[in-house]
Amino acid sequence: MAYLRKEDETVEIDHPLDKVWGAVQKALTSLAWSVEQIDETEHRVKVKTKSAPWSYSSILMIAVLSMSENTTRVSIAAETPVTTITAIVDFRQGRRRIDMFLAELAKQLAT
Repeated sequence: MAYLRKEDETVEIDHPLDKVWGAVQKALTSLAWSVEQIDETEHRVKVKTKSAPWSYSSILMIAVLSMSENTTRVSIAAETPVTTITAIVDFRQGRRRIDMFLAELAKQLAT
């Protein structure tokens, strides 16, 4: 029996919205995750990560919101399907993928 394991994270970044939104798209390209839906006006994107030999792919919903002229909030929610067999191997896989995305986003913002 499969169910969804959910993880989420929200961070505030000291960069303007346009720079963060551009870095989000570059980070996703660098990670080679497939974009399933993108809303350029709302600054939202839904992506599917790669699966691994012992884990399913995750779906990440990323929302970027301007808090002020130079502060942007990035919210990431991950959903990973797991079964009773893969539950131990997949433990916190969504969290690892969120952390991978945030590390790549930081790298893109530094350039």
